[in-house]
Amino acid sequence: MNEKTNKYPLVSVVTVNYNQTDVTAEFLHSMEKITYPSTEIFVVDNASPIDDSDKLLDSFPYINLIKSKQNLGFAGGNNLALPHCKGKYVLFINNDTEVEPNFLQPLVDVLENDQSIGMVSPKIHYFHTKDTLQFAGFTKFNMVTIRNFAVGFGEIDTGEYDHFKETGSIFGAAMLVPMRIIEDVGMMTEVFFLYYEEHDWAAHIERAGYKIYYQGNSLVLHKESISTVKDSPFQIYYLNRGRILFARRNTKGFKGLITLLYLYFVSAPRISLGFIMRKRFDLMWAYWRAVWWNLSHHKESVIGIPKLRKEV
Repeated sequence: MNEKTNKYPLVSVVTVNYNQTDVTAEFLHSMEKITYPSTEIFVVDNASPIDDSDKLLDSFPYINLIKSKQNLGFAGGNNLALPHCKGKYVLFINNDTEVEPNFLQPLVDVLENDQSIGMVSPKIHYFHTKDTLQFAGFTKFNMVTIRNFAVGFGEIDTGEYDHFKETGSIFGAAMLVPMRIIEDVGMMTEVFFLYYEEHDWAAHIERAGYKIYYQGNSLVLHKESISTVKDSPFQIYYLNRGRILFARRNTKGFKGLITLLYLYFVSAPRISLGFIMRKRFDLMWAYWRAVWWNLSHHKESVIGIPKLRKEV
């Protein structure tokens, strides 16, 4: 599993655990069945309140377990492992996934065959409905509404998306990135904490001249929303905080002004009205906390992305 050969460049696999040690173990068991022979695995425990991550070493003694002293969010947790990674490529993958045995080789092939590609994501199915698509690429962001759409979302997979092609953005649940790109462009920005950080990273990588790809010949199964409860105040806060922050960081000048006017004066009233009609005042409060965070945190829109400093 860890043998490095010229035919199989080393892939550093990074996954973040937060109070889900059993779920992480299920992911690691699926990784043990993969056909790709050259990997190293890093599990970052993101300061889990109930920290039983040490027991992973009993079943998977070959993993590199890194414990954070504080919850660094999605980007920060993944970034924590990067200085230790020795791979030519880094696979960032959610711990609430399970992988198909042959999923990794097609992703590596995409990057090996085209140096202009900066990131690639596999096809994603929902784990509990294994023939249903969650992701087969993204449309480009509408940079006024800050919306994009997952290609194939909710469809039964009939093989229509078994191809590889350029995509509008990356999917953070599973993404393979060359180490040279990370060294050139930088790591994910940690100010997001959760949601939109991978889109912000993809935007930076695209502006640096690289392409973003989807590989439909690779399949990963995703146990959606184990980490965050859908329609919870937690999710609504970080999702909308991230959406507005992404707009602030990736739109400029007159176009940026139009985008923010839309988000604050068109989108905000519409979203608020929807919560009121559902009598979900907890969600409306979470949404407006997200808006206020963006209004009161001015410098976050101009913070760059952190540079990688490799472990000596």
